Amino acid sequence: MVKLTDHGVFLEGGKVVETSSVPASEARKNTIAYSILNSHNVASGEDGMRIKFDALVSHDITYVGIIQTARASGMTEFPIPYAMTNCHNSLCAVGGTINEDDHVFGLSAAKKYGGIYVPANQSVIHSYAREELAGCGKMILGSDSHTRYGALGTMGVGEGGPELVKQLLKNTYDIKTPEVVLVYLTGAPKKGIGPHDVAIALVGATFKNGFVKNKVLEFVGPGVKNLSIDFRNGIDVMTTETTCLSSIWETDEVTEQHYIAHGRPEDYKRLYPNGVAYYDAMVEIDLSAMESMIALPFHPSNAYTIHEFVENADEILAGVEEEARKKFGKCNLDLRSKVKGDKVLADQGIIAGCAGGMFDSIDEAAAILRDESCGNGYFSLSVYPTSVPVSLELTKIGVTADLLSAGAVIKPSFCGPCFGAGDVPANNGLSLRHTTRNFPNREGSKPGEGQLAGVALMDARSIAATARNGGVITAATDVDYDYTPHEYHFDSSVYKKRVYYGYGKADPSVELILGPNITDWPAQYELSDNLLVKLAAVIRDPVTTTDELIPSGETSSYRSNPLRLSEFALSRRVPEYVGRSKAVAAVEAARRSGESVDELMSVLSMVGDANELIKNTQFGSCVFANKPGDGSAREQAASCQKVLGGFANICYEFATKRYRSNCINWGIMPFTLPEGAEFPYNDGDYVYVEGIRAAIAAGKEEFAAKVITASGDVKDITLYVKGLTDDEREIILDGCLMNYYRNHSK
Repeated sequence: MVKLTDHGVFLEGGKVVETSSVPASEARKNTIAYSILNSHNVASGEDGMRIKFDALVSHDITYVGIIQTARASGMTEFPIPYAMTNCHNSLCAVGGTINEDDHVFGLSAAKKYGGIYVPANQSVIHSYAREELAGCGKMILGSDSHTRYGALGTMGVGEGGPELVKQLLKNTYDIKTPEVVLVYLTGAPKKGIGPHDVAIALVGATFKNGFVKNKVLEFVGPGVKNLSIDFRNGIDVMTTETTCLSSIWETDEVTEQHYIAHGRPEDYKRLYPNGVAYYDAMVEIDLSAMESMIALPFHPSNAYTIHEFVENADEILAGVEEEARKKFGKCNLDLRSKVKGDKVLADQGIIAGCAGGMFDSIDEAAAILRDESCGNGYFSLSVYPTSVPVSLELTKIGVTADLLSAGAVIKPSFCGPCFGAGDVPANNGLSLRHTTRNFPNREGSKPGEGQLAGVALMDARSIAATARNGGVITAATDVDYDYTPHEYHFDSSVYKKRVYYGYGKADPSVELILGPNITDWPAQYELSDNLLVKLAAVIRDPVTTTDELIPSGETSSYRSNPLRLSEFALSRRVPEYVGRSKAVAAVEAARRSGESVDELMSVLSMVGDANELIKNTQFGSCVFANKPGDGSAREQAASCQKVLGGFANICYEFATKRYRSNCINWGIMPFTLPEGAEFPYNDGDYVYVEGIRAAIAAGKEEFAAKVITASGDVKDITLYVKGLTDDEREIILDGCLMNYYRNHSK
């Protein structure tokens, strides 16, 4: 189904060839990706790009912090369209008034600074961007990792909030010119195959090997014309799970029809590689060979065909249970009890969000369930259309009625099922979801309290087939149904009645409405001459997700209160982390106030003159993880560490650029270890780097450091901080992005 070619190829006349008379250095400029990036690049030279975006998007987990940071840094109005949706914390029953307080703050900010405000349950963030902001050749930056609009000819990039702050302050997004990977589509999907089947197969083939990490995926080929725009969008949004930087697709009449249907025909233009184009690698996908897929807990790359899974369910689920035991020792996840002979039972089906809630997927799911029943057993089915316009059209054509008649529950536009704030299954439940992620706790369970469930990702079509079969996991290709796709009609009037369109209409006289949970960031300090950090969490899992660094779900209700949110940092992975970090921060506070601190004097005496070093040696906490930062773009994964007094991450590599960027923007040293080096150290050990401020300022990338173990041994190690831009070095020296902008405004 998916074939990888790990070397450069050329695309010439629509055909893939190994060699060309055009040099690769010239032909790489003929990709769609390069042409769009270059048109947004304000830098000169070939070393890197400084990108200015056409629009910004955020949701209600992130926009308060972004605006608070930007206004503290001197912002007076939004310089480009900035849409703030309210699709993550739409439920206002958690945390008292704080969710709705943030929504009110968002509307007041849109009025004051000239923004676009999309009220709760009107649309999920990426649906709104597709409907109202995308355009061929444009670039959009979002504070959500699934910011992907490549199928609409728009390069979307998901980053942490500080990168949006830079755009709001008319600064740039700075990257090395990324490699571009050709995704060559052939064939046509058979009946019952949907976008999640293709996406899961793609993620399964590319995530673990890092094949496309921080690269741009460019989709072309004869198979593109065989996919509807929703099908393309459904694949495209999941490219985030490959850890690529962005994505772009060739555009055609199908793309053009999307813009016509949405009343924006002027935003369409034909995009295709120019002449001979060079790609650094290639992924080939034969759509006609695609099977119904399932991604088992706890990652979208844990991919199997549904047939393979059902045939080997007991063995495969035993592996899932073993992984759960390693991560959550006191939880006894029991999924093998779902295996009943040659069948596997699920407890729940969810079709939702930017991946599953699109018109085509719900339309075909309804066709599978027409005149059928979900049954009255343990299995339940919930459907969340991705926006009110989509929901309205589904209602007009009778699809909503078909689903309700079959026993499905129709719910408003909401991202909750994607991150653990809606439809939480029972303990030991197995939930099937056409959503973006199935990380631990994304279903809303609380392992620390002995609760654990599992999410398996499946396409809406196979979820509907499973519902029709009473919860027995079933591939949609195995059921007989009639389906004639409905033509989609977008009705913009519902947005005109509810959305606040304030771009270009900033009103400085408007006062921000600040609820009691909305607080300013605590003071941060510039980097000292020397750095001493204490390991507060040592995680040796192959990959550590941002959901583990700062859990999603109900914890995110406190996102506007940095101190309260930080209480949840690593709470579901290393519960002791917060207490350890606070203890370190208390010692640093005492040092800053001039008090004598026995702990610091004792440790520093092992590396030099403690009486001198204590004056200019910053003390903070540190996290070690093999490969941290896979998943969400939420800056809180880094900011919570910094608020607790964290000054460094040590790892072998960062899972994503966006998490590393978040660390840098919060003044956290992004240390990496030499390949193959051992790090046999534990919680309570110290790492000392002398002369770090001068070394960072001088552009050094290699640091001689010392580990002082809790038992009193001193060991030499080498740490790296590679590839910092000039601005990033200044941000680290200043202590964080806010300090950097404050210093530059003087």
